[in-house]
Order: sequence, then C-alpha cells, then structure tokens
Amino acid sequence: MEKITTGQGKCKPRIDYPCLWQYKVIATDMKPVREIVSAHLGDAPYSLSKSRKSRDGRYISINLEMRVYSDHHRLRLYELLGAHQQVKVVL
Repeated sequence: MEKITTGQGKCKPRIDYPCLWQYKVIATDMKPVREIVSAHLGDAPYSLSKSRKSRDGRYISINLEMRVYSDHHRLRLYELLGAHQQVKVVL
C-alpha cells in the first residue's frame, strides 16, 4: 500500500475508492452494531458476522465488510460505531 504525505508532514495510506473495507468491532452485544450499520448504510450491501466471544462471555468480536466510496464514508461509520456505549473497540 502506497503512503502519501499530508500538509502537516503526516503519512497516511493511499486508498483507491471505491473499495471493499473491513472493520473488526468489539462490543458487548451485536444488536447496537447491527442497528448503527443498518441506519448508516440503508439498503447498501454489507456483511456482518460474529467472529469470537471473550472467555467470560462479556464481549463479542464482530466482522463488518462493506464497500466504501470515500474517506468521509469510511471514517463516518468508524466514528458512529466508536461513539456507542456498548462498542468498546473498532479496528
């Protein structure tokens, strides 16, 4: 993946849109993740599946795969997921 330099001297990866994007979400329940994704993406196709459960069962790992069309689109969903109280981590 090629990196580009922003005006502040920071590097970020170059992403050619549209592209398939994957998030890993760690949450206490799948329901809020499903609601956020459904509300944000509407009828757009996506895949949402449970991956693993923590040893004590308090957290679940969820895979989200979707097509993103811009930095704004990709980062907006990341922010919405991360802001929810039941979501602990978004990767």
